[in-house]
Amino acid sequence: MPRPDATSRPAPVLYRNGSVYTAADPFATAMLVDGDTVAWVGSEQAASSIADSSMDIIDLRGALVAPGFVDSHVHLTETGIALESLQLGAVTSARALLDAVAGAGGEGPVLGHGWDETTWADANLPSAEELERAAGGRPVYLSRVDVHSALVSTSLAQSAGLHGKDGYDGGARVTRAAHETARLATRRMPPASLKRHQARAMAEAAANGYVALAEMGAPHIGGADDLRLAAAWNAAEEDAPQFPEVLPYWGELVSSEEEARSLVAQLGAGVRGLAGDLNIDGSLGSRTAALRAGYTDAGDERGTLYLSVDQAAAHLAACSLAGIQGGFHVIGDAGLDAALEALDLAAREVGEQRVRAAGHRFEHVEMADAAAVAKLAHYAVTVSAQPSFDAAWGGTGGLYERRLGERSRSMNPFAAFYSAGVPVCFGSDSPVTPLRPWSSVRACVEHHNPEERISARAAFLGHTRAGWRAARHANPMAGQLVPGAPASFAVWEVEELMVQVADGRVQSWSTDPRARTPLLPALDTGSDPVCLQTVKDGAELFASPALRS
Repeated sequence: MPRPDATSRPAPVLYRNGSVYTAADPFATAMLVDGDTVAWVGSEQAASSIADSSMDIIDLRGALVAPGFVDSHVHLTETGIALESLQLGAVTSARALLDAVAGAGGEGPVLGHGWDETTWADANLPSAEELERAAGGRPVYLSRVDVHSALVSTSLAQSAGLHGKDGYDGGARVTRAAHETARLATRRMPPASLKRHQARAMAEAAANGYVALAEMGAPHIGGADDLRLAAAWNAAEEDAPQFPEVLPYWGELVSSEEEARSLVAQLGAGVRGLAGDLNIDGSLGSRTAALRAGYTDAGDERGTLYLSVDQAAAHLAACSLAGIQGGFHVIGDAGLDAALEALDLAAREVGEQRVRAAGHRFEHVEMADAAAVAKLAHYAVTVSAQPSFDAAWGGTGGLYERRLGERSRSMNPFAAFYSAGVPVCFGSDSPVTPLRPWSSVRACVEHHNPEERISARAAFLGHTRAGWRAARHANPMAGQLVPGAPASFAVWEVEELMVQVADGRVQSWSTDPRARTPLLPALDTGSDPVCLQTVKDGAELFASPALRS
């Protein structure tokens, strides 16, 4: 192989002496990357025959090379802010929360994220006045773990104009419109600050093996300028730090084809659809997810429907006519009922084929019965789900059971989606759950309901190739490592490679070579694989010193 012109392109990189997760060869131990493309995968013997001095050769020392992860639902600015603000996930009482606020350094608003009163022995929350005193008069905004409600201090409530807003009763906790207003009041930052938070989030993602992130923007989250800033990272100069690709979505309601096309053109920034966090309902943790029957721990509450069926139907019809992905944030069963009825109405208006062809997507879809699953499959709606929700809140005594009782057993029906042919992709909803992809894969394999478990291979594909497909990416080879595919991958230090299936009637772990199934990391070791390198289209996004040591 001739030595490349150093001024025009980097040298080819040969990875060898490891394991490559590829459909081209389940026993591959080596891979050659030339520019932004996978040029070859194969055996160690073949690698020895093609290696030459023109190449940068990386000895994997047993590490795994696998397609990079795609997070199908994130909030970059929110994630960056959460990473740099008070971490409240370990707080177990109102007193401890006030102590954290009192100990916050810096100036300006006191921001925090992650409290969850359902894990406290005493679920009583601090008052707005107590937060005010603890912060020494600084405004306070502390988002709940699900980011559908928050605690605010007296001064923030006043400066944000919360009085009279739906979801504000004069206390510290705010929901619905009051929460949206309070959050936006703390997000009025100069572009440089927003970019810093986004860069922090993307660096975290790259260090955990992500090569792409679906950014779910919406007017009530950060505004159009925030989305444009996020999308602008895709045009970074070659000599600037490189980050995962941003797949931007915008959650704003439209009612006509013309309005849909105009909004997408106005936003620019390569917006892929008017979907994502266009809320039909809220969250279970904040009791704003819309339910058919009352919450088990608050029987007079059934959550909130933010959109009518007619509004949702008009949105889907408009997006279908424009050939644009539409969709909603939907969690509760009554919320899903509204979304599915809207699909029927839209199909009657513009035709089923247009609805299916648009590739609509629904986010979360945690409560779906058999009839709902069948209708999602009928309309080819992609479900963008978050497996770590079940890991965090499922099981006996978990949040789901406290909020829903027996209904909690059928939450997040991943196996049912797959069995019915519903397209599925996975994400974190960061900052709601961390950017930890292997933990998310494990959550699929170890679902609290054994009937809804899926294999590690299916879960891995849902976290990688399916994410590109859900975003209607132009390159059909994205998300796999075969010759001619984009060189977008991560290198992992692993303890053991195995095949894990979800069906307990068969051997759960197998390394039988006759299966010719590419191997993935063992997920029952108590720790996640460690990321050594992340590469997107041949450009290095992250590298651990251990990779070349």
